Amino acid sequence: MRSLRFFSWRGQAVYWGSFLLMGLTTFPFFWMVATAFKSSHEIFVFPPYFFPRDVTLGNFLRLFEQTRFLIYFKNSLFVATSTVIVTIAVASAGAYSLTRFPFWGREKMASLILTTYMFAPIMIAIPFYVLIKKIGIANTHFALIMAYTTFCLPFSLWLLRSFFQTIPVVLEEAALTDGAGRIQAVLHVILPLALPGIIATGIFTFILAWNDYIFVRILITSDELKTLSVGIADLYNATVIDWGMIMAGGMLITLPVLLFFIFIQRYLIAGWGTGGVTG
Repeated sequence: MRSLRFFSWRGQAVYWGSFLLMGLTTFPFFWMVATAFKSSHEIFVFPPYFFPRDVTLGNFLRLFEQTRFLIYFKNSLFVATSTVIVTIAVASAGAYSLTRFPFWGREKMASLILTTYMFAPIMIAIPFYVLIKKIGIANTHFALIMAYTTFCLPFSLWLLRSFFQTIPVVLEEAALTDGAGRIQAVLHVILPLALPGIIATGIFTFILAWNDYIFVRILITSDELKTLSVGIADLYNATVIDWGMIMAGGMLITLPVLLFFIFIQRYLIAGWGTGGVTG
């Protein structure tokens, strides 16, 4: 009886602790959304209240009229999507070679690839800028795509390698026996079976490229080439900080990633689960 009470107490503590953690995590997002629909007077009123009493879209209108939000949004979407395409293409080819072609040092190479992901972006940002400057592609979206691909590739390669290991080789051998070529077997057998892992890798890459601030600040100097993370952050440099417009921008930055995650979350769970078990 005493043990049942102990476990019941522990269960309630875990429940309320999880509830408290969830509240602390979601409150900033709730406050951002609420502030985005408040007028300037309601934002600075004291004591503050959570829900806007007079809902307004003025913050969003000023964001579109007084800033280059749509240009920043287009730049972020182009860079993030291009990074996903390049990363998935290179990581899929690398992961396939690491799981299908035996060669000396294959396992050591796979471990070394994952080790490179442990380096923080700031450690390679300056050397990467020097290299990009010498190549002559500084202040271009191509430089951003290359930077994000370089940073995302190690983990993406490791995740896809773990996923490809779960696909039986006999399926590919059967396709080859039936007359299919190597490329046809990969396109029609391996990649469809690895789709959850590919989508999970794409989500990881897209979110990192969408939210990045460091590489954009270092590699991009033209205002028309900036992405959302830097473009919205520059609003803090104004003489008078418009918190309503900033919160509206933050809400619009978060919304695409949130909707993207909601629609394909089942693929993300399947990909992370399988990759984590076999890796």
